[in-house]
Amino acid sequence: KATALRLWFVFYCSSLSVGTKTGYQLFSVTAVDKLDCIHEGVECPDVYIVERLFSSSLVVVVSLSMPRRMNVYHFKKGTEICNYSYSNNILSVRLNRQRLVVCLEESVYIHNIKDMKLLKTLLNTPINPTGLCALSVNHSNSYLAYPGSATIGEITVYDANNLSTLTLIQAHDSPLAALTFNASGTKLASASEKGTVIRVFNVPEGQRLFEFRRGMKRYVSISSLSFSADAQFLCASSNTETVHIFKLEQHSPSQDEESPTWSTYVGKMFTAASTYLPTQVSNMMHQDRAFATVRLNMFGLKNICALATIQKLPRLLVASSDGCLYIYNVDPQDGGECVLVQKHRCKEEENLEDVAQQQASQSYAATVALPSTPPSSTTLMGYSEDGGAQKGEVFPEHEFAEGPVCLDDENEFPPFGNQSN
Repeated sequence: KATALRLWFVFYCSSLSVGTKTGYQLFSVTAVDKLDCIHEGVECPDVYIVERLFSSSLVVVVSLSMPRRMNVYHFKKGTEICNYSYSNNILSVRLNRQRLVVCLEESVYIHNIKDMKLLKTLLNTPINPTGLCALSVNHSNSYLAYPGSATIGEITVYDANNLSTLTLIQAHDSPLAALTFNASGTKLASASEKGTVIRVFNVPEGQRLFEFRRGMKRYVSISSLSFSADAQFLCASSNTETVHIFKLEQHSPSQDEESPTWSTYVGKMFTAASTYLPTQVSNMMHQDRAFATVRLNMFGLKNICALATIQKLPRLLVASSDGCLYIYNVDPQDGGECVLVQKHRCKEEENLEDVAQQQASQSYAATVALPSTPPSSTTLMGYSEDGGAQKGEVFPEHEFAEGPVCLDDENEFPPFGNQSN
C-alpha cells in the first residue's frame, strides 16, 4: 500500500502536495490561517504519487490507472513534458535539480533531470516493498539513501551525481522504516520497523551523531522523519497519536562544569554506572528523549510531519490521510507540549487514503526503463516556452546554476515562473 499524501518543506517556504481520487492538488502554506490551493490537476484519477520540484511548475505524477508510468507535467502551462514507463509498479519518486530517482521493489532508476536521460539502473537491490528511499535536496551532492538489506537496518548511501556507492551504514538491527536527509545532505536520520529508536548519522562518513528514543512501551510504525531547515531539530510521526520533536545538540562537558545542577550531577552518576551495565541497558541510558511533543486527536491514520518557519515563527505541520493539515506552535527554547493553532481541510471530498498496488510476477532483475514510444502529441520529448516539442535538454542549463537550495524557486526557474497558461 502507498499513501497519496506527500509533504515538502525546505528552508523558509512550504508546499503541500496531495493525491486524490480525482487527481492531485498543490497547496502553498505561507500563513498559519491560510492554505492556498495553487493548482488542481485532473489529468488522471487515483494519484498515489505526486512530487513537485520545490516551488517550480514541474510536477511528477503516478496514477493507479497506470502504476508503471511516470508522467512529468508543467502544470502552469498545462502540458506534459515527458513520460517514462517501467516493467513494474512505481513505489516512490524523489527529485532535486540534478536527479530524478524512481524506486521499484527491487530496482532503482536514476535520471538526469535536465533531459530525463536514464543514467544508472541499480538492479537486484534488496526487496523494498514500500519504495523507501531518500534523496538529498542539495543537488551539489545528490546523495541517495535506500535499504541495503531486507532483514536488518542497513543503509546504502549512493552518490547520484558521480554514480557510485559511498558507504554502508549499519543503522539498526531491524529492517528500515524511514529515512531522511537534512537540507544540506550532511546528516541522515533513520528509524527501523520497531520504531523505538531514531538515529542520525553524518554523511558521507556514516558515523553516528545522535540517538533518540521515541518510546519503550510498544513498537510503532514510523511514517515520516523530517529535519528543520537549520538541522537543529528532527520530528517523527507514526501510527500513534504522538509526534516527537528531538533537538540535535551536543552536550559539552565544559558547559556542565560552568553551571552544575542536580540533573547534571545525576547524569554523571548514570554515565559512570553505565560502564558496569549490559550494552543494551547502557545504550538506553545514553539515548536522548523528545524535546517537544504533539498529541494528535486521531489514531491509526497515515500522517506525515515537517518543521517549517511560517510568519517568522517555528511551526510543526502534520498532514493526515483524511485530508487535514494541522499547524502547531513550537517553543525552540523550552520545548514541551506544542499548541495547535490551526486546522485546515485540504479537500471536502474523501482523499485517497490507501491504494492497493498489484505486484507483477516477473523478475525485477530483467527490468529496463524505456521512454514511452512512439512519442505522441501528449508525450513531449523536450520543453519549450510555448509548450511545444523541442529536441535537446528538457530544461535549460542556466536553471541549474550552483547556489543554495531554496524551496521558493519561482525566480530561479524562469521558464516555470511568472508565465501565463
